[in-house]
Amino acid sequence: MVQFTLYSRSYCHLCDDMLEALQTLSSEYPFKIEIIDVDSDETLVAQFDELVPVLFGQKSGSSAALELCHYFLDEHKARDFLAQAA
Repeated sequence: MVQFTLYSRSYCHLCDDMLEALQTLSSEYPFKIEIIDVDSDETLVAQFDELVPVLFGQKSGSSAALELCHYFLDEHKARDFLAQAA
């Protein structure tokens, strides 16, 4: 199973858009989404601040997460990532 981590903000329309776009893929591929508010942690603000939304993907059994995109969902890259994990 693929785990996506979406670094986001509560007042960010791009974050909402990326989440919606990602959720449309759930009918084709099984995955989980964890949403993390960057404003809840100063370290995350320093790391991602103006890049949000940022999407990472992690394949089952892997300890490393891969940054897939930021600002907008790169649907092609997300689909490739999901297909490779299947």
